[in-house]
Amino acid sequence: MSEENSHKEKPKGRGPILKSFLGGSILASEKALSQIPFVLFVVFLFILIIANRYWSEKTLTEMEAVQDSIKELRASSVTFETELMRMNRPSEIANRVRESGLELIEPQEPARKLKVDKLNQ
Repeated sequence: MSEENSHKEKPKGRGPILKSFLGGSILASEKALSQIPFVLFVVFLFILIIANRYWSEKTLTEMEAVQDSIKELRASSVTFETELMRMNRPSEIANRVRESGLELIEPQEPARKLKVDKLNQ
């Protein structure tokens, strides 16, 4: 008979816990009230993790934008450097002098190095 009584007893399930949680009585118990600081600490940590994630995503987006602008500036720098090298060629300078109407002519003989001897005084 003792076996029959043990089978007839209700096993402890989640029914009373769910009922007390939905009713709100579990939240008013001493055990739940003593855990409030820990729960608030965990919530604070979750907020920090989420804020860190947003900050890192924003920083990565800004870094990608800066890298793109660096690539564009580097390309324009190469373009300007090429144009400057083309403008500094002797033939280009001679053409510009002729177009501007200046009466300058190119020297026919190359430049020479002058050597000056110091006089002893």
